[in-house]
Amino acid sequence: MKHNWLLPEYIEDLLPAEAQQLEQLRRKLLDLFHGYGYRLVVPPLLEYLESLNAGVGHDLDLLTFKVVDQLSGRLMGIRSDITPQAARIDAHRLNQTGVTRLCYAESVLRTQAEGSDQSRQPLQVGAELFGHVGLESDLEIQRLMVQALQLAEVKQVLVDFSHVAIFRALITRAEVGKDLENELFTALQAKDVGVLTEIVAGLDAVTRDALLALPELYGAVDDVLQAAQQRLPQYAEIKLALQDIKRAAQNITELGVEANVDLAELRGYHYHTGMVFAAYTADHSGALAQGGRYDQIGQTFGRARPATGFSLNLRTLMTLSSLPTLVQGILAPYLDDNALQQKMAALRAAGEVVIVDLPGHEQQRGELNCDRMLVNNSKGWEVVPIKI
Repeated sequence: MKHNWLLPEYIEDLLPAEAQQLEQLRRKLLDLFHGYGYRLVVPPLLEYLESLNAGVGHDLDLLTFKVVDQLSGRLMGIRSDITPQAARIDAHRLNQTGVTRLCYAESVLRTQAEGSDQSRQPLQVGAELFGHVGLESDLEIQRLMVQALQLAEVKQVLVDFSHVAIFRALITRAEVGKDLENELFTALQAKDVGVLTEIVAGLDAVTRDALLALPELYGAVDDVLQAAQQRLPQYAEIKLALQDIKRAAQNITELGVEANVDLAELRGYHYHTGMVFAAYTADHSGALAQGGRYDQIGQTFGRARPATGFSLNLRTLMTLSSLPTLVQGILAPYLDDNALQQKMAALRAAGEVVIVDLPGHEQQRGELNCDRMLVNNSKGWEVVPIKI
């Protein structure tokens, strides 16, 4: 039998209770961003492919569904990440010279399910800051990310820091070719010390020892940074990167969360240019939120603006949130009564859910999720608990 109601693999519906909880959380996050001056943008679901994946590397291209535009014959993509779209809006639609803060909360579509979420349709929420090159904007974005998780009442948040400038400084000083660079990147991401040892055998001793040290430089901030100062070369780029990580870790621990360092983590290396970070919790195996600095992404659009930002999957956040779930409503009788109508209007204006009990469906009242009801007594229309 053909089941026409089946959805594609890793594509799912959100039913009323989940959808309401997700929408409540989305509003709270956007209100938080608004309080920091981040303005909401709603980019299109489809764009020409060369614009959609501009400056973000090969990985995002593989995640992008592609279609042919029937009007122009050009290849278009369904967005798999909103960050490039925000960079395009900053570079050309707004075209401001100072600092621009943007935020978004929209669905993206991916060809493959990634991480432990196993969904190809994440609801991506994020904030991007353009136009400021200093550490101060990184710190603002990181605090905003932590506060977003705290607003959702996620427990035991840990933020992991790294800095792509360290690896980039090592391979640049050693004049490593592109093919070898890719091999080193792959080995470090897999933390495969055996393969890494073979690859670095032909490099100079300073570079070889530093690259071999990276997979071991992870853990508590103070311990890792102290070991990194001893085991990595004293290049100016590396010293600055370590200083920035130390300040960033101090910044977020002030918010009551734990910080770690993993200097072999090169997430987003092909487009990130500075510090990268990710938030984790004990109740979830993958990154809950992640971000970093990506100063060159706007170059494709003709304006290489400095930029930093973060994003998270709202569906994942919802499953870990301790916020209240579905709000229960008030059941009202179906009557042509002016006083009743005024009472229902007042309750709804105060934020209550009031559901009219339509005739003939009294047996299905339990499906309406009401814990109170309106009754007419000597005091007029009054809300009373529903007795089970």
